Amino acid sequence: MDAHLIRELAKMIDHSLLHPTLTDEELREGCELARHYDVASVCIKPYAVKLAVGLLAGTDVRVGTVIGFPHGNSAMVVKMAETEQACRDGAVEIDMVVNIGKVLGGEWDYVTQEIRAIKATCAQHGAILKVIFENDFLPDDAFKIRLCEICTEVGAEYVKTSTGYGFVKGADGTYSYEGATEHDLKLMLDHVGPGVKVKAAGGVRTLDGLLKVKELGVTRLGASATAAILEEAYRRFGRVDPQAGSAEIKESKGY
Repeated sequence: MDAHLIRELAKMIDHSLLHPTLTDEELREGCELARHYDVASVCIKPYAVKLAVGLLAGTDVRVGTVIGFPHGNSAMVVKMAETEQACRDGAVEIDMVVNIGKVLGGEWDYVTQEIRAIKATCAQHGAILKVIFENDFLPDDAFKIRLCEICTEVGAEYVKTSTGYGFVKGADGTYSYEGATEHDLKLMLDHVGPGVKVKAAGGVRTLDGLLKVKELGVTRLGASATAAILEEAYRRFGRVDPQAGSAEIKESKGY
């Protein structure tokens, strides 16, 4: 049994609790699941930060939240204020969504200023910053590469593929979503500078998926299928979860 590997995999996972219909009771269940599997963090809605901090007190599961989620359209000062409040409430990881329209418009000064402002607010409170690109909305790799360069320049700790809610409307009126593709992960890994890591989010729901992104060099995964992934890890790598009752812990809503 490779207990070290299982722990390493668990500590790659940011357990997602972001679905629009998520109730506080489901949040509590999700935090208990995160505690049970000893994951890296929970990624929750901003209003729930204080609640999650209390629920996870005494563990090393970190509390993270999202800013400008899911479409990145809030005014810069609002994103800054949201970040400030989240940090004061106890969040130590901040996942911000870029202003996607500004990215597509090539307004790089604005994009840089916004990311820099959120990074500065995080730094004041000792929080780390993950910058969400929403790659499904970016039709050309040049946008993703430029964002990697800006995040490196600003000193963001992570770049992140997706929110999990970036559905693209096709010509036939149907919506599609890819999330963390191998192509995008490789591209981002190739274009971030030293010290900037990559988080995959959206669509990775199996142990094999987690192992694949780990092999590429990804160090964090946003997931709602945490229990399924880690239960499979216990089975595959030599034992069942020793904390009996894990089957009763529900998967969370999220990406």
